[in-house]
Amino acid sequence: MRQKNWYLTIGGVLTACMLAFTLLGLFWTPCAPTAVSAPDRNAPPSAAHPFGCDQLGRDILSRTLEGAGSTLTIALAVLAIGAVCGLAVGALCGYFGGPADAVVMRLCDAVAAFPSVLLALVVLAVTGPGKYNVIGALGVLFIPSFARLVRGEFLKYRDRDFVRAAKLMGVPSLRIIFVHILPNTWPVLLSGLAIGFNNAVLAEASMSYLGIGVSAAEPSLGYMLKDAQGVLFTLPWCTVFPGLAAILLILGVGLLGEGIRERMGEAAP
Repeated sequence: MRQKNWYLTIGGVLTACMLAFTLLGLFWTPCAPTAVSAPDRNAPPSAAHPFGCDQLGRDILSRTLEGAGSTLTIALAVLAIGAVCGLAVGALCGYFGGPADAVVMRLCDAVAAFPSVLLALVVLAVTGPGKYNVIGALGVLFIPSFARLVRGEFLKYRDRDFVRAAKLMGVPSLRIIFVHILPNTWPVLLSGLAIGFNNAVLAEASMSYLGIGVSAAEPSLGYMLKDAQGVLFTLPWCTVFPGLAAILLILGVGLLGEGIRERMGEAAP
């Protein structure tokens, strides 16, 4: 009898709840996230404002809804750039090898030698803050990690009997890469995607916290934490709810990725 996969269950529930919370913010918020209300300044959580209000009277629930959506959008865009480009580079290098593989991997090693957030800070210091600059900087910097992950899997499978048989039958290289080898890398790749997503959320939050991420007109969870750091002890709800949203999002996706990896590992022959 198959043992219940608690990682998959808990991760799926948390991720689904956070996605529903985020999607709700795309279509509805109780108040305008940037609306200032003098009578509601420093208001604690109540029926009118379930998450309370900040020092300017802005509704924390509305800002958390919008901030979660902004953070999720940036993380998914960064993940798409890093995963797609890294998958292509890693698959080609791992399958064909040769001098090009050595050069590309040394470049990846050079980029990986520095923390991605630090390099992103340098790039954004030159290009300036903004949503699309954050996506571009982090997306490019996430490519090497995915390239190395996929390359390692392709090195493991490219000399297997089923790949050699496909070559002897005259199957084109691209078909071998995407049809014969790539499906076998999904358990590891999915775990990498979950880790990459969480790293993207943390990187975006870190840069917004430092003030060079998204602009104040489009707050993210990291920007909200930066904005509330001066009232951490006097208005704790200004930091608790945005921080909790980020934690639950990261925890849910991490557990979901681990659960999927275990399920696919059990299904593997």
